[in-house]
Amino acid sequence: MSLFQWDVLLKRLRKTITIPNLITALRIILAPLFIIYLINGDLVAALTVFVIAGISDGADGLVARVFNQKSTLGSYLDPLADKLLLVTAFVVLGWKKVVPVWLTVLVISRDVMILLGVLIVFLTRHSFTANPSILSKATTCLQLVTVFMVLAKDLIPSVERLHPPLFWITGLFTVASGLHYMHYWFGIMSEEGAQSSE
Repeated sequence: MSLFQWDVLLKRLRKTITIPNLITALRIILAPLFIIYLINGDLVAALTVFVIAGISDGADGLVARVFNQKSTLGSYLDPLADKLLLVTAFVVLGWKKVVPVWLTVLVISRDVMILLGVLIVFLTRHSFTANPSILSKATTCLQLVTVFMVLAKDLIPSVERLHPPLFWITGLFTVASGLHYMHYWFGIMSEEGAQSSE
């Protein structure tokens, strides 16, 4: 590798290895630790890791905006880290029967559908912008609140009575968000199809 190629590689690495991306990477690393605590039934420790992950989620976005360190890698890594944490949380909590199995199935189905949609759009070489809608953000927020409330039941026993309505609201938003994404993917495909036929 020539000196010029090394220089180009180092410049690319500098653009990729930003503080927000490192914070996001930390959130991904925390996921296995979170799962271990959940499986062992240590809800307080799991809640602590979950809160740290949540703070890091807000921190990476804030740092990216303040220091103008937004990157393409970060735009993909950030939602991926969120989905990894949430899906694993719902899978383990559903398996332990702490949250209803139907809610776990809805959360996983929505995320699988989103990933399949992105893959199909990518494979068919359609162009799209990865900007989550307000409905999608609200759904993610409700899912995070649901996991938090379930994990907090040992610390705050009174929150347990809020679980049933919260499960239903989160489920409804998850379904609505999934349908919204389906409408979005079909819209992209039909627009591109119309343009190619003109």
